[in-house]
Parts: sequence; structure tokens; C-alpha cells
Amino acid sequence: MRQTARAWHAGELRMHSRVPCSLLCALMATLPSARGGAPAPQEPPAQGSTPAELRAALEKEGVMLDLEAGVLAFPARVLVREDLLEYLLVGPNGATHESLFVTNVRPSLLNAALLLLGVEPGTNAQWREGSATDEHGRPRKEVDPPHGDGVYLSAAWREGEETFFFRVEDLIANLESGRSLRRHRWVFLGSRFAALKPGTPEVFLADVEGNLVNLSFFFQGNTLVTSALEECIEQSIFIANPFLVPPRGSGVRLFVSRKPLETLAPAWAAELPVVAPEDGSSGDGR
Repeated sequence: MRQTARAWHAGELRMHSRVPCSLLCALMATLPSARGGAPAPQEPPAQGSTPAELRAALEKEGVMLDLEAGVLAFPARVLVREDLLEYLLVGPNGATHESLFVTNVRPSLLNAALLLLGVEPGTNAQWREGSATDEHGRPRKEVDPPHGDGVYLSAAWREGEETFFFRVEDLIANLESGRSLRRHRWVFLGSRFAALKPGTPEVFLADVEGNLVNLSFFFQGNTLVTSALEECIEQSIFIANPFLVPPRGSGVRLFVSRKPLETLAPAWAAELPVVAPEDGSSGDGR
């Protein structure tokens, strides 16, 4: 049965660990393109595809998926090292001047993988008028942080014979606290569909805007995943941890998991990108 993109995105389709590849391809075919055109026709594989065939379909796009372990991984590169950060991850068409990482993997494909892991959309940050007032007597805005189902994020790479594996929070410095970003579960939003102009087809906004994971809060809720800490209401206190993050342009692999990852499976560790020790940063901070 072919589900609509709206029903799928809203979480009305409950996906479990043995979803056939044919269903995934049918679902992906419902996604509008980033330009708002009709979905490209796809010929789904035969019914009864195995989990191994499902993983193979995603691996063609660089996404590794382990449904039993509740983990997916995909390639990214280090982007901003010396300027303030508002995003953890964007695509090439996103906010590349303020994101720690960039990936070429299509946001809607990653959203499909997250749904296959069984993640349910949570609630974005909500702004409201508080009881306190500012110097002009106007009510101060207060924020309720995002909440609901979510994931844990990690990053890994190799340098020589050494494997470097961190929770992504360890790679982000909080200039206000003088420590790394607090470890926490990031909330899944799943982006949303909307028409860019009246009378035009709805599009998947994460594909259009190219922003996948936000570090600072944004009320629009157009990303796939958001941070969920109260301090993330700020947009000028986060920067890459220069003692841990490799040079700009270095390849890394990002991991999204249902539970905190303590170690990497040997097969996944063997596939990590290698950062050459002699690589240097561009020094431009972008």
C-alpha cells in the first residue's frame, strides 16, 4: 500500500525493524523534490525484500543503518571551526557559515532512516510571555525547550592508527559556561511540508532550506533534529571545541542512535574516514 508523504511524515505510519525495502522506496517516491516538482518515478524492488536489501538501498546513498542496534551513520565534513555556531549539521544549500558539519546526504532520506528507527516526532521549542518585564515594561519572552522522542548524536574519524569517537556535545564549547555543551538527548522534529508560495505544491522544507540539525532554537521547526537544552535559546555562545575538532574539510562519520553509543562496532570503525595528521586548517573560520 502506498502511503502519502504527509501521513508518513506525521508518524501515522508505524515503522518497525523489519520494514521491507519495497515499502521504503515507495515512501521515498512520495517526497516532493526540493524544487517543488513531481516526485521522480521509482521502481520499487520486489515484495519480501530482506533487511539486508533495505540496508543496501540506503548504503547507496552513504547511509548505514542497523535496525536491531537502533543506529544509523552517514558521511559529513568539518565546516566551521572558528566562528559562532547556530547549527550542528547542514547541507550544501544550508546555513554553511554557522554549522559545525556539512553533509551531502539528502535530508528527506535521513528523515526516512530516522522513521525506520522508530523515532516519533517531538515538540519544538515554544516561546511565551513570562511574568517578568524588560526595561520598557514589556513582558519578557520565556522558552519551553523542545521535548519528546529523540536521538543521541556522535561523531568519529581516524588519524593514523587512532580512532577518535565523541558525543557531538564534546565537540562544541559553551562560551558562557566555559565547558562543553551538556550531553543530552536531541529531539526529533522531522521537519515539515509547506507550500513556498500560494497555489504551489508542498515541499519538504529541510530539503529546500538545507538545515538538518539546529544547535540554537528556531521557532519554525524546519529541521530534522533540534537541541533540547535551555541554554540553546542563545545564538552567540557556541563554538567548535578547537582541541578536539579536526581541520576544516576533514571527513567524519556522524552516528544517530536511539541509545547513547559507548563504542563502535568493529565493522563500522573500519569504515571511518581518515584525517591526515599533516592536514592544516584554512584558517578562515568558515
